[in-house]
Amino acid sequence: MDLRAREATGFQESAPYDPKIDLRTDFVMAYGLDDSTADRIARWREAGYRVHLMTGISWGKYQDYLDGRWDGTDHWDDAQTDRDGRPILHGKSTDIPYMVPTLAFTEYLIEKLRPIIALDVEGIHLEEPEFWARGGYAPSFQREWLAFYGEPWQPPHSGPEAHYRSGQLMQHLLTRCLDRVTTVLRDEALRLGRDTRCYIPTHSLLNYTQWQIVSPESRLRDLPGVHGAIAQVWTGTARTPNVYAGRHAERTFETAYLEYGIAQDLTRGTDRTLWFLHDPIEDHPGRTWEDYRANYHRTLVASLLHPGVSRFEVAPWPRRIFTGRYRREGSDERVGIPADTATSYLITMNALRDLDQAELITDDHGPRIGVLLSDTAMFQRWLPGSEDPEKYDGLQDAPGPQSRTLLDFSPFYGLALPPLFEGQRVVPVQLELLLTDPALLDEFDVVLASYEFQKPSSTAINDALAGWVRRGGALLYVGDGSDPFHQIRSWWTGRYPTAAHQLAEALGVDHDHDGAVAVGDGLARFVAADPARFTESPAAAAALVDLVRGLAGLAGHSWRSGSWLSVRRGPYLIGAVLSEATEPHPQTGRWIDLLDPDLPVITELEVPPGGVVWLRELDHEPEVGQVLASAGRIEDHQVAADVLAYRCEAPAEIGVITALRWPARPAEVMIDGTRTDDWRHDQQAGVLWVRHPGSPAGTSVRVIGGLSQI
Repeated sequence: MDLRAREATGFQESAPYDPKIDLRTDFVMAYGLDDSTADRIARWREAGYRVHLMTGISWGKYQDYLDGRWDGTDHWDDAQTDRDGRPILHGKSTDIPYMVPTLAFTEYLIEKLRPIIALDVEGIHLEEPEFWARGGYAPSFQREWLAFYGEPWQPPHSGPEAHYRSGQLMQHLLTRCLDRVTTVLRDEALRLGRDTRCYIPTHSLLNYTQWQIVSPESRLRDLPGVHGAIAQVWTGTARTPNVYAGRHAERTFETAYLEYGIAQDLTRGTDRTLWFLHDPIEDHPGRTWEDYRANYHRTLVASLLHPGVSRFEVAPWPRRIFTGRYRREGSDERVGIPADTATSYLITMNALRDLDQAELITDDHGPRIGVLLSDTAMFQRWLPGSEDPEKYDGLQDAPGPQSRTLLDFSPFYGLALPPLFEGQRVVPVQLELLLTDPALLDEFDVVLASYEFQKPSSTAINDALAGWVRRGGALLYVGDGSDPFHQIRSWWTGRYPTAAHQLAEALGVDHDHDGAVAVGDGLARFVAADPARFTESPAAAAALVDLVRGLAGLAGHSWRSGSWLSVRRGPYLIGAVLSEATEPHPQTGRWIDLLDPDLPVITELEVPPGGVVWLRELDHEPEVGQVLASAGRIEDHQVAADVLAYRCEAPAEIGVITALRWPARPAEVMIDGTRTDDWRHDQQAGVLWVRHPGSPAGTSVRVIGGLSQI
């Protein structure tokens, strides 16, 4: 059986093969289309990988298209353009713009990707379909507006409706492009007898909304040529500050937890594949090794607290991790990766292959809480009344205080963070999924909704919500009708003041009634407040908690406040203490600490506020010779009599540690046929630690003797 066929772990890399970055995952995504692509794919395949290809769908080295070499026509009018007529460029480039996905650009992409099919890759990843919300000014976008709406283009800054319709069109164009590209590539691959799959690596809906970017998100589920996605959540997205209890701050773990939560809905309820991304470094080159590692652990643990996903992209760009140079704390000198950090990263990357566990136990502090989030939130990332586009340019480091307010996305975090910081399991839910799976909400006890920062696309969504309430759900709607986007042309205008009024009608309740109302077997309550208000102070956050707890109590759900979130996945305990906590969380047992590069045995610890843990229980289904954890990939593992033999594959020049269950002190340990003293045994714990340098080809390890003594 080919254990790599499940493709549980992988990474992306644009550099040529290098043994220092050979992470020994199941698959690799060779990145980019250039003259070296075929050779890079062949070399990774020779190293034993299943090989995919990844390229940008909205940006890339597409100068032959832009300057007319492809078809004789200059296509710079397909560059996403801001209000001042400036192309929106990717990163620090000067000639790589984000593209308007016109029909011509779509056909260009197909032609560029068509030769990849002959290379027999397992999958093609079309990364980051992105349209900046401030980018609706390109000449080609104006033409697409006329074709789509049948009326002349309106500058997106001219009012809420123009901005909203601009976002709708952006999503349509990206979806149309992906549908065409994936359908053609899939068809041509099948005609050649190849089962080439197409995937979409994409940021979470939460992050794209916060960063003021439009993307297909829920629309991906409707595309038959799309086989899954990579949820691109990492430190770089999760460190975006937000406001809780009046304090503006980074909340890396909590934001990542919410991001991974909504990202599940890219494939939830389907047979499509989803990988969660982690990034041990992120895109910011000015931080320290210590900072990178601490925040990587926060996002890693946040992802593992969602046990519905057990496939992972363990790193983008391993070359920048294992060959990059960054500062250490207290120094301006840039140095290569510390040895213990490299070992620590490899331990977690290898352990991720073992997360597909049938035994799952989650902590239970209270009701299961969902917070609705819609694609349409991406269409509302604008504040009316500004004549200064620099204040609303959508960049993560936007300078103006009003732009910071927009970036904070407080209407969403005002609903999500207060109950989360009470220790409740809060999970964002993709609103559009209710159109095809009305039973989706049955997984939740209480749902929080607001149409102040988003809108339902049809009455069918409100009908699905009302049906869930009648089946026993408890709905808390928060909104005061102040959002200017209530006035746009849509299905509710001219019939209802807001879409929330139609929701109240579907529930059979008075929208303006103050208090919970029984609806069938469930409850509904409408609260006339701006959801952003609940971020303004500790008292405001407590008021939101009181509303949620009170409704949950009326619905018969217990509530136990806390600061510890955890899940058991087979032998693994994953947990975190929320950053706003005031007390540590004690934990006892017999564990291997997977976040410590020495893999120590611990029997008790106190997890501090903001701390995270990933532990492996020593006494879970013990077997002699069992691999408890390793910084390498273990192959050819065999136990016979009192001899354990295996081969350990790891990147070159990285120190490898492997923790093994071996009850007695061995007579000797052999590394590649030579006796070594680089091992340690704990008689009481029954654990043996073996160390050696990494080798992608594999290091042969033999543990001999000792068992006859027990």
